[in-house]
Amino acid sequence: MTESANQTPNRKVLRGRPYSIAEFARKYRLDDKEAKRLFDKFGPSSTELDLLMAAKRKLPGLPSVINH
Repeated sequence: MTESANQTPNRKVLRGRPYSIAEFARKYRLDDKEAKRLFDKFGPSSTELDLLMAAKRKLPGLPSVINH
């Protein structure tokens, strides 16, 4: 047997709940192209993507309606 036959595929562990691309783009006010690029590179993990955006100092958008 070869060494590669004993290895499992390289999979990332999902941390946090998964985002959809649309939810991620909306939350951080990203265009579709940028949201998809980051989503493809880092996966759907909300924890990973939130940490990435915090490192970029990109805060989530405020709700459009603020209740007083």
